[in-house]
Amino acid sequence: MTRYAIIPERSQVWIDARSNVHPIHSETSGLEGYVDLSFAPGGSVDLDSSPTGRLSLAVGRLRSGNRLEDRELQKRIEAQRHPRIEGVLSQVSPNGAQGYRVSGDVIFRGVSRRHEDVMEIEPIDERTVRLTGSSRFDIRDFGMQPPKVLLLKVEPEVDVRVEIVAVRDGAGGADE
Repeated sequence: MTRYAIIPERSQVWIDARSNVHPIHSETSGLEGYVDLSFAPGGSVDLDSSPTGRLSLAVGRLRSGNRLEDRELQKRIEAQRHPRIEGVLSQVSPNGAQGYRVSGDVIFRGVSRRHEDVMEIEPIDERTVRLTGSSRFDIRDFGMQPPKVLLLKVEPEVDVRVEIVAVRDGAGGADE
């Protein structure tokens, strides 16, 4: 089993929400954490090694470009009380010909929910790995009511896409 440390400046999160006025888009880097996994010959994930991982994102990094909307979002998240969104990877299994089925816990606003979806996991080179995937979440499942700003009403379902780049622990950072 090899530990890969997430490279914050090379890992991205995109969040898309809909409202009655316009789409809302947020894009940020800054994911932190690690993934423990091994690869079989040929580049597939060695599922017998029981891959695991943990990631974290500071909610203060979430910005749409509209200060009023961002302020309301931080208020609804209760960012002072819950400053991070966490993810804990606990299981990886085959998903036919397309990627891997990953499952674990998502912790948002102090509420933990089990989640499962499909991700691509691939070695970039002998020391770097990339994980990509997308999911849809209903923020009400985490005890959060959708933001409302003046006449703007945000829909409760948000689409989240990630691209995680991680380097073998001890192999150096993004500059190498």
